[in-house]
Amino acid sequence: MTRLVGGLKQLGRGVVLLGLVAAGTILLMRFAPGYFTDAREMDAKYASSARAELGAEHARSVGSVATEAVRGWMHGDLGTSRQYEVPVTTLLGPRLRVTAWLLVRGLFFGWLIAICAALPLSALRSGAAVLGVPFTLLLAVPTGAMATLCLLTDFGGPVLVLTLLLAARDFKFLHRVLTLAWKAPHILQGRAQGLRADQLVRGHIVPDVLPQIRALASLSVLTALSAIVPIEVIFNVPGVGQLAWTAAMNRDLPVLLSVTLLMAAAVVCAGMLSHMREMEVA
Repeated sequence: MTRLVGGLKQLGRGVVLLGLVAAGTILLMRFAPGYFTDAREMDAKYASSARAELGAEHARSVGSVATEAVRGWMHGDLGTSRQYEVPVTTLLGPRLRVTAWLLVRGLFFGWLIAICAALPLSALRSGAAVLGVPFTLLLAVPTGAMATLCLLTDFGGPVLVLTLLLAARDFKFLHRVLTLAWKAPHILQGRAQGLRADQLVRGHIVPDVLPQIRALASLSVLTALSAIVPIEVIFNVPGVGQLAWTAAMNRDLPVLLSVTLLMAAAVVCAGMLSHMREMEVA
């Protein structure tokens, strides 16, 4: 019963969060400078039709826009792209696969590097801070700068940038958690009794830090989603992040709203899964 109540609370929070995201996106787009302008106004051939279209849109209230969007979502209709003049679902389908594959590879390799580096360094009694300097330096490099450097040097790509970004952030957390775990009294006693490092890791270290690692997993998804837009834009990857960027630049509200809600839903689902696993452990 407790798990059911906790799950319902998490679901309710997720629904409220999605509603706030949708409302915020609509408000920011509608009141953004230049929203009710169109490049076609500069062309005498299309100026009158463009002004008429913008005037009709200006007459609509924010509430009517939100109501129309919600009604469409309830019927599986995400609207029509203003820029491409095709259904939003048609745009999202192939781009979702590209972004999902990029995220899967970035998360996998980022976690692999972070774990392989944090586990042995956390067991060292001295010198771990010096060996962890490369990860500290990576934390200081913005995502856009890292991607631009890859382009200028013609080395690496979007997977490498996302991998390094996640590895640097996850390493710091994992190293701190694992260092504390190695200093636990029962671990020190096991070392004194001559237990091998692999026995301590399998039998004690991993079970002790598993709840923190699960919490970190949801944060990794959030970090990856926040970096996906600049990575896809700079490397010209035809994914959801690039689509969100072009939608923001071209006032394409249906597309931007759908992409924003999609990313928010991914974050909510990751948080709910992490919370459910913590409740199972408890």
